[in-house]
Amino acid sequence: MTDKAITSPAARTADARTGLGAWLRAPVPTSPSHARMQQLWLQWRRLRANGSALFGLCVIVFLLIAATFAPLLATHDIYDQNLAGRLLAPSAQHWLGTDELGRDVYSRLLFGARITLYIALLTTVIVAPIGLIVGTTAGYLGGWVDTVLMRIVDVFLAFPNLILALAFVAALGPGIENAIIAISLASWPPIARLARAETLTVRHSDYIAAVRLQGASSLRIIFSHIMPMCIPSVVVRVTLNMAAIILTAAGLGFLGLGAQPPSPEWGTMLSSGREFVMTSWWIAAIPGTAILITSLAFNLLGDGLRDVLDPRNG
Repeated sequence: MTDKAITSPAARTADARTGLGAWLRAPVPTSPSHARMQQLWLQWRRLRANGSALFGLCVIVFLLIAATFAPLLATHDIYDQNLAGRLLAPSAQHWLGTDELGRDVYSRLLFGARITLYIALLTTVIVAPIGLIVGTTAGYLGGWVDTVLMRIVDVFLAFPNLILALAFVAALGPGIENAIIAISLASWPPIARLARAETLTVRHSDYIAAVRLQGASSLRIIFSHIMPMCIPSVVVRVTLNMAAIILTAAGLGFLGLGAQPPSPEWGTMLSSGREFVMTSWWIAAIPGTAILITSLAFNLLGDGLRDVLDPRNG
């Protein structure tokens, strides 16, 4: 029998891991994809070494899993009312108690994670491209284009996010979709300002001049050569913005301008439980704690990504 035939499965697995580790630690990459994999691996090692960022990542992954499998993890129907069992303290039957209508708080919290993450992710998908396009265009073209776009950004930045979102949602009407639009309109200017600052540092670089001499249009330079350089900073900013988006969405729900009852959105749950804080603390404390932990997790992850994606830390 050959040596390969008598090698145990555990040994072959160890050899495979060793081979993968050696491939990732190779001093000279053999292809562009190899170089990208090495960079991702190094970034993951730096992120893993940051305990607070890793904690934030674990919390976010846990929330995503809980939101995805909420129908399987929930123990009760989130809309099922039982007035005979209202305001019950946490117990084996209702793990996080019941609210003023006898609905299970634990089950509603799980489905509320879906709504909160949906608002945060969809808002991010909207504001990141808008801010990136506006900022890079203003920074690269300069002149009157830069002046006009940045004055628009200054107008939006003159108002606090929550106040601006309240103004927009008051005009659009209450509801989750209108809340997403309102939060998006209030959240894109800081990303545009950051993208413009990044563009100003690279637009006079030698590689940009070389591409321009080859006949590339301004549109191609912006989208193909400047935007990729701004993406790491925008990713960090967007991750940090997630906490503000979640707080703004919860604030709109608390004021009755976001998700509407009987939706299990965390801000709406907090609003309905504020009348029972002194007698049934869990109704308001549990969604409030969920908002706090989720916002903290995104802040910690954003701080870690800022250290990981900073080229000076390479």
